[in-house]
Amino acid sequence: MKKIIAILILFLCFPYSVFSYSTSANCAILMDQDSGRIIYSKNINTVRSVASISKIMTGILAVESGKLEKKVTIGNEIDKAYGSGIYIKHNEELKIKDLVYGLMLRSGNDAALAIAHHVGGSVDKFVAMMNKKAKEIGMTNTTFNNPSGLDEDKGNYSTAYDMAILASYAMKNKTYQKIVGTKKYTLKTNLNTYIWYNKNKLLNSYEYTTGGKTGFTKIARRTLVSTATKDNLNLVVVTLNDGNDFLDHKNLYIEAYKEYKNYKILKKGIITIDDKNYYKNYEYYIKKDYNYPLSDSEKDNVTIKYTINKIRNYKNNSKVGYASIYLGDKVIDKIDIYIKEKVQKKQSLLSKILKKVIKHDE
Repeated sequence: MKKIIAILILFLCFPYSVFSYSTSANCAILMDQDSGRIIYSKNINTVRSVASISKIMTGILAVESGKLEKKVTIGNEIDKAYGSGIYIKHNEELKIKDLVYGLMLRSGNDAALAIAHHVGGSVDKFVAMMNKKAKEIGMTNTTFNNPSGLDEDKGNYSTAYDMAILASYAMKNKTYQKIVGTKKYTLKTNLNTYIWYNKNKLLNSYEYTTGGKTGFTKIARRTLVSTATKDNLNLVVVTLNDGNDFLDHKNLYIEAYKEYKNYKILKKGIITIDDKNYYKNYEYYIKKDYNYPLSDSEKDNVTIKYTINKIRNYKNNSKVGYASIYLGDKVIDKIDIYIKEKVQKKQSLLSKILKKVIKHDE
């Protein structure tokens, strides 16, 4: 009994570190952008109105349109805009790129309508593009009804998980990254001069923040998507209906970066696999590095199992198998394996001369 009491006292006097992830949000997720590993979750598949974080989809579609440098003249397409805006006017001339900055930094609903008109041809056509892209990238519980997120236009509905997928996808685009990471944008048009400051307060209050989007409607309440990068670990946080969202996001990042580091599990290029030489004149390779966030207690618990399929009609760069990445007994991912012809090393001139000399001597 004395030993047990002594142990209990020891723990009380010297508490060990416990990572506690929590938010005041109805729905929340903390996820690795690259691997998709979920570090913290709370009702992540609950469908809710998401308000202006919908504009992430509007913004990335505009960026991917290839029309960012196109100069447009604003017309009647902005007449139905209300709520937050950048207050552009009829006959004002500016680039699509400028509209995207106004959209992402100031949450301009007028900018959203202008982008839909000039990129999609109409709001309806642009909304169709939004829903098509959502399906393509794996957003299975999302429905867009407008380019802004306003609830009066039927509203846009999604989940914390789907919005994390969208943000992770968008952040792979360097131009989008630059826009959402901008703190201040100055624009001079034929009618006005604008100075826009980013509404994402985390860009000023948390040093590792790389971007994000704020949102609010009476139905959705406060919504927030943010991204951060530290030591090559790229994280995303989404909160829906969170009255303390900026602080919650910051605290989640602080906890995650204390506990996790990004480890390179597989390196891009040639890999060695003993398969009894089925593909005799070929080498195995993977197309890109595979990284995964791991805690100190997990880092020595990763194993890799290679599965090679024997294909009859194969050729250079054929996919022939996969590498299964295990964390403990659980498969966390599968990475495709390809083959390529072995490169025959060219003999140097000196080697050729020496061979001839040796042959002659024999």
